[in-house]
Amino acid sequence: MSDFLQQVDATVRAAVAEDQAFSDLMPRLMNDSRGVPTTVLNTAMTTMGEGIAAAPPNLGCWLAIIAGAWVENGATTFGVEEPVLDRLLAVARDGVAFAESWKRATGGAPPHPDGQPSQEIVDTVSRDFADPVAAMMSWFAMEKYALSANTMLSASPGLRASVTDREGKAELVGRLAEHCDKMGWVARLLRVLEGERLLVLDRASHRGWTVGISGIGDTFQLHVLLAGALLGRPGGIPGDPVPDEVIAWFTDTDVPDRGPIVSSTWNLVDAHGEWIYNEGVPADIPAVAGTRVVVLDPPSYSRSFPAGRKHPMMTGRLTLEGLHLAEDLGEWWPHIPAANNPGG
Repeated sequence: MSDFLQQVDATVRAAVAEDQAFSDLMPRLMNDSRGVPTTVLNTAMTTMGEGIAAAPPNLGCWLAIIAGAWVENGATTFGVEEPVLDRLLAVARDGVAFAESWKRATGGAPPHPDGQPSQEIVDTVSRDFADPVAAMMSWFAMEKYALSANTMLSASPGLRASVTDREGKAELVGRLAEHCDKMGWVARLLRVLEGERLLVLDRASHRGWTVGISGIGDTFQLHVLLAGALLGRPGGIPGDPVPDEVIAWFTDTDVPDRGPIVSSTWNLVDAHGEWIYNEGVPADIPAVAGTRVVVLDPPSYSRSFPAGRKHPMMTGRLTLEGLHLAEDLGEWWPHIPAANNPGG
């Protein structure tokens, strides 16, 4: 254990110091960490996080990739998740400026982020940056930070819950999705609500429920987990219960190779009568008096979609936290309009 931790420390120090030895130490650490017990990797994470925070982006991104691989193999995100996300956001800010500078200088699209640095690239953007080399290095580190941030946000409910200015950060990162699709992944994860409570209202019975959600990546997943919590359940809605296997596919279990098709028994609308589109996310649902409201209506047409989660590494949860009888919701229903059918 001590030898491995010394190896981690040496690799991190080389990255922070921009020591040429890093080019040998990094692949050796990546290889030697295979088979290392998770408890040892957990111990190394704080040091890795310090390196990710302090190293220049072109070297720190490799530490982020290694830490992400460890997390995917069962290690903790503690110690690395915040540095990875902080660096990803810093690289995104630099990346937006780099892309704009490149377009001003050339009129075209910037080089692909998985390409190679060059003096020509430095010269192209040099008028807009005090340190054009650092700007270029951030651009070419973007994809690796995005891969690691995708892992950290998927694996850590705590990190998702800690995100402030969620929409602003998602918009920033999303601006780079046209150049790096993995930044689009991160932008979507930044919008995932964590520990949020929704008020779910059933128009047919005028009853409602408070539910807590975690790790729900799109409205398809919300449909299924709501049905799993309410259909055929005590205090819920009459109907056939959703099979446990189906709920698992939308919670934490991979779908079979030939992905099954599932269907929804409802049309979901918001408190203003507008449709909640399946391709959207719970963060799109508007809040009323600080609470996002979902209204269950009969389906206007059959909704079927492939089973599975938008983000396969992220565990989804929906828990019933309270039942509200019709008489408890008397002040709500007069303000809930009928669904506005966008088809006419």
